[in-house]
Amino acid sequence: MNEAEDNFIKLLFPEGLTDVKRNDAQFVGYLSKLGSLGVDNLVKEPDRLSEEKAAVLEQTQELAFTNYKTFIQTAECSREIFQKFNKTEIHLESLLQKLPVFSKKCQEFSKKSADISAHRHLNSLTLSRNTQLLEILELPQLMNTCIQNGNYEEALELAAYVRRLEKKHHDIPIVENIVKDVQVAWQAMLTQLLAQLRTDLQLPQCLQVVTFLYRMDVFTEAELRLKFLQARDTWLQSLLKSIKKDPANQHLTKTIELTRIHLFSIVTQYKAIFSDEEPNLTTHKYNTINESAIFYSWITDKISQFLRTLEDDLTKGVGNSLDSIIGQCMYFGLSFSRIGADFRSLMAPIFIEVISQNFALAIKKCTKTFESDIEKFSLVKSQAKIYAGVSSSQLTKQEQPPHSLLEFYPLAEYCNGLLTAFNELRVCAPLAVTQNITNNLQESLTSVSKIMLAVFRRKQQAFSEGERERFIAMCSCYADDLIPHIQHCLHLLFPPVNIALHLGLTVQQVHKEELATLDSSAIIDPISHLLPVKMEPSIGLQSLLAELAISTESKSSEEETFSAPVDASDQDSVLENFGDIQETANIVCASSNLDKQESSIAEASQTDER
Repeated sequence: MNEAEDNFIKLLFPEGLTDVKRNDAQFVGYLSKLGSLGVDNLVKEPDRLSEEKAAVLEQTQELAFTNYKTFIQTAECSREIFQKFNKTEIHLESLLQKLPVFSKKCQEFSKKSADISAHRHLNSLTLSRNTQLLEILELPQLMNTCIQNGNYEEALELAAYVRRLEKKHHDIPIVENIVKDVQVAWQAMLTQLLAQLRTDLQLPQCLQVVTFLYRMDVFTEAELRLKFLQARDTWLQSLLKSIKKDPANQHLTKTIELTRIHLFSIVTQYKAIFSDEEPNLTTHKYNTINESAIFYSWITDKISQFLRTLEDDLTKGVGNSLDSIIGQCMYFGLSFSRIGADFRSLMAPIFIEVISQNFALAIKKCTKTFESDIEKFSLVKSQAKIYAGVSSSQLTKQEQPPHSLLEFYPLAEYCNGLLTAFNELRVCAPLAVTQNITNNLQESLTSVSKIMLAVFRRKQQAFSEGERERFIAMCSCYADDLIPHIQHCLHLLFPPVNIALHLGLTVQQVHKEELATLDSSAIIDPISHLLPVKMEPSIGLQSLLAELAISTESKSSEEETFSAPVDASDQDSVLENFGDIQETANIVCASSNLDKQESSIAEASQTDER
């Protein structure tokens, strides 16, 4: 539109036109037509428009009348279309609401179908490799079977394979389960191997078991050594515990035998398996372990345990088998010198102590017996003195006790007891117990002197002259005959020559130091006032020692046995002097049995050296 048209429109429509009408082509064309009409035509234009309007209205009415059914159908159709459009809109809204859920479900379905497809693929793959998978799944069962059948080599290979499998597929759950089951079987294998070390194994078997333990790599070198010794010690202790405790000598003999054989076997196995030629130091977080010291600590403990058993059984008493036990123990200790564990020096004090204690107990028993016998002894003078014509100097040269003791029952029985103790000691009399034996004899003889003095003081008022003389004669027999004879027996047990050789001294120095020598003056001091003023010089202790030194050097190979003073052939005369007939007969029988023992000083010396 140009400016003229705009002005024309403003005149016709003061209120203005809408944009719709401005853009309507027919409206714009009609305005252009109006602008081209003249005045007459413009005047006529309203009429023409009215006529045209009436004509259009008439045509419309006629059309409506003619096609009213069509209009009704069109209205109904429009209404239906409107209603359906409303429903469609509602359905569309519902569809829009359900489309996200449907999309999510579709995605889930797509994912599940993908998973199902993947599982199907895996199942197909699993089915195609069923044999290989079955072998892997049966690994724990196969390893248990190998362990139960003792096929440890195969079990170790299976365990190594499982470890490699774990490194490659540690994220797979079924592989983790297989590894756990194999670890349980691995622990059972370790327990079974250690249990085998607690049984009776030969060296090849021990070597094989320890090799398997090495390959298992469960213990360090020091731990494996300790574990081996503990397991073997458990087996050894089970053998020792199976030995019957009584009697003590059999228990000790069996213990020595089993300990010597099996302990040496364990040591041999250890030396063959573990090398200790050079000190092997293992450094840990906090300290350093000397692996070779483990073995020597263990062997020291086993030797200490054996020494405790030896001491306990010897304390209980082993009877006459002490010499045999000493020989076995010394051989035991000597055999261990090959491994640097000679412990004979540790056993010597134990045997010395036991021998000294046994002798001390025997001597105490003799002293108590003398104390009870002298109370019952009758001092009535005998009708005849047997062997009165035999001098004491002649008797001391013999191995038989002085026959003068037969007149005095308490002294005879006391002498029998001492000689019995000597005979028991003679079987095994080491030189190391010399001073202990001498001290025990000194104490016992001094106690006898004190007992005799106490009896004299208690009964001297009731003594008759004859009883007093007889008691003094008994004291003289004790001092002049019994004590020198005991000294003679002591030198037969421990010859001064042997003592001198052992100490690196001369025989004269041994006599000067009074080794294995009784102090007779101290012994008889309590009853010295009861003895006669003059004593036989021939029975002096120094001359007796000199004579013994000469006779010992010349007769070192002669057989000697301590005999009792009572002989079976003299029983009738003895019974006339002793008050208690039945008790004397028992002493006589016991004494006659001692005469049957035979031995030699050479044997005693050899026993000493053993």
